[in-house]
Amino acid sequence: MRRNRNTSLDTVVTDFILLGLAHPPNLRTFLFLVFFLIYILTQLGNLLILLTVWADPKLHARPMYILLGVLSFLDMWLSSVIVPRLILNFTPASKAIPFGGCVAQLYFFHFLGSTQCFLYTLMAYDRYLAICQPLRYPVLMNGKLCTILVAGAWAAGSIHGSIQVTLTFRLPYCGPNQIDYFICDIPAVLRLACADTTVNKLVTFVDIGVVAASCFMLILLSYANIVHAILKIRTADGRRRAFSTCGSHLTVVTVYYVPCIFIYLRAGSKSPLDGAVAVFYTVVTPLLNPLIYTLRNQEVKSALKRLRAGRGGNVDGDK
Repeated sequence: MRRNRNTSLDTVVTDFILLGLAHPPNLRTFLFLVFFLIYILTQLGNLLILLTVWADPKLHARPMYILLGVLSFLDMWLSSVIVPRLILNFTPASKAIPFGGCVAQLYFFHFLGSTQCFLYTLMAYDRYLAICQPLRYPVLMNGKLCTILVAGAWAAGSIHGSIQVTLTFRLPYCGPNQIDYFICDIPAVLRLACADTTVNKLVTFVDIGVVAASCFMLILLSYANIVHAILKIRTADGRRRAFSTCGSHLTVVTVYYVPCIFIYLRAGSKSPLDGAVAVFYTVVTPLLNPLIYTLRNQEVKSALKRLRAGRGGNVDGDK
């Protein structure tokens, strides 16, 4: 990217201006209320899932629901990194974000986002073991191994976020400082760099592409084996129950990966559609996750009923 001729490398940007989402002025109040409501519902929905998994012994003893609880925790934090700053776009408040704040937002966005990618892969692997190797499942996926795998996902996500932040902010930023986006993300920030960004774009494409594509391919491989195993089940009820345990996860993976791939495999794009797609997987998807898992998962619905009835710990009484 070429540096603006009217700028000087001696000028150092100390903050950025997030221009946010383009919107008609007369809809400002309405959009503020919509995104505020989405944020509140996202926090409450994921907190409910998290508390349900923690409070119900029948759930928190199973790796599948431990992973679901971690996903809800990630969704709560990811929403908190994105939505409050987005909401400011619809208020008279300053749109400025300090340079350090921009660095932190980009880091946590990619840290939490990549950790989710790894977590979705672990959830697919868990379903593969449960359906394709049910007799060995308690040995192959126990609580200790699940904890190790989750810790590994967090560590890998942290490394990924650190790499992206280091590569992005090693470049000089000397003006202009207006980010034509609603968050500090790599493609939008790189457009403001006063240096050549070819290497950054290539590394971003390869790094994010490898992480997303590898996780996605592993998920597809897991589900190919799952479908093959399910089709061997002789009874229709058995096939239906097997599919129901995977349907929620497969739906969540689809609504997360498709928009993500659309954004980052087109890193040089300046299409207005990019903002809408990014809002979907950063703002709407964390809201949908608890709905998908509660509406489609019978065990979670049963646990919610036990929790509501004050019998979360009385599992034996429900048998």
